[in-house]
Amino acid sequence: MSDTNISRRAFLQGSALAVTAGAVSRAGAAGLPEAPLQQSPLTQPPLSPANGRPYQPVVTLNGWTLPWRMKNGVKEFHLVAEPVVREIAPGMKANLWGYNGQSPGPTIEVVEGDRVRIFVTNKLPEATSVHWHGQRLPNGMDGVAGLTQPGIPPGKTFVYEFTARRAGTFMYHPHADEMVQMAMGMMGFWVTHPKDPSFMRVDRDFVFLLNAYDIEPGAAVPKVNTMLDFNLWTWNSRAFPGIDPLVVRQNDRVRIRIGNLTMTNHPIHLHGHEFTVTGTDGGWTPPASRWPEVSADIAVGQMRAIEFDATEEGDWALHCHKAHHTMNAMGHGVPTMIGVDQSAVAGKIARLIPDYMVMGDKGGSMDGMEMPLPENTLPMMTGDGPYGAIEMGGMFSTVKVRRNLARNDYRDPGWYRAPAGSVAHEWKGGDAPAPQAAPAMRPGHPGHGHDQH
Repeated sequence: MSDTNISRRAFLQGSALAVTAGAVSRAGAAGLPEAPLQQSPLTQPPLSPANGRPYQPVVTLNGWTLPWRMKNGVKEFHLVAEPVVREIAPGMKANLWGYNGQSPGPTIEVVEGDRVRIFVTNKLPEATSVHWHGQRLPNGMDGVAGLTQPGIPPGKTFVYEFTARRAGTFMYHPHADEMVQMAMGMMGFWVTHPKDPSFMRVDRDFVFLLNAYDIEPGAAVPKVNTMLDFNLWTWNSRAFPGIDPLVVRQNDRVRIRIGNLTMTNHPIHLHGHEFTVTGTDGGWTPPASRWPEVSADIAVGQMRAIEFDATEEGDWALHCHKAHHTMNAMGHGVPTMIGVDQSAVAGKIARLIPDYMVMGDKGGSMDGMEMPLPENTLPMMTGDGPYGAIEMGGMFSTVKVRRNLARNDYRDPGWYRAPAGSVAHEWKGGDAPAPQAAPAMRPGHPGHGHDQH
């Protein structure tokens, strides 16, 4: 059976059948913490701590935070490694592997000094493990199958336990058949908050992972042997226009934590503001080492936390600056046809293929046109904005800065309504408008000492 013909139901049922014989016993399962599932592709509200030490929760872009239970002073979580169906964007779903119903898995949030216990149940058709990327912990808890532990067999539950020794931003992923398992979407975010909730405090704190897939048009299962030639570049396994906006109040201090588990680097670029890199996988960067930037290059296996003051109202693009990474399902074998007159053959082809349209002779823009695509396939460039087609895909979203939002309001406010006279427009002659003085830099911009808060 080809990838194209594997239905989502058959994919999930077939994978489940492979582990039924070794399932966890009913008595054993009774002692485990709940393993909640999340299948909505939308950004979920932050999960405020109901017990344990206080912290300011993060918001996982198109994701969620895993609930826990307290048992004798230990914070217990339950991850389930399993086949999942992830909507990459409206119109396309992918058969992936992930955790607790989703890829990437849920974000895990703890506090520096917490004793943490994570149960991992394997519902995959092969052995797995979990590596807690960047953490200091006992060697036997590091999650490298064959080196520091046996692999977790299908149907079995293993337990990891350690103290979250260092505040910072981390990731988790398998170190067991990792080429296949990570190509199938197995990864997640981990945040260890500082003991002092006022340290490096911000108003809004977003997290997401960079990941990539190679899924043939019309198919739903990634090709796991691909090294570099991916066709879907995603944030938290979502591609634009399926990536939610990052909604903030004007003048909020904003942190965005970005982890890269793809096979290449990504220069992440923010429009309209400067930021500083305030954190890496290794911890917080010393304030004296920071400088203002508008792009941060994030290498494979790295995390970067950027911070800025959202002083400028509007809808500001946030994207990877590799142009191919802001498109979907590219046809790499399609020749460049710019300047080629195709009129002589267009009519003949149209008689054989009624839906045929001339493409590429004036560039790559679709000008709002839609061409037939295989089922379960995203257009290469898509998405509509307030002024027409945005013509982006992949690793692209917006930071929507609005005045007068409530402190914990993350709802999409819609498109920005620019003040009269502030939008670029066609020049039709006449006197040029009088030049306006540039606004003075407002206090709180990077470089004004606000980093050291």
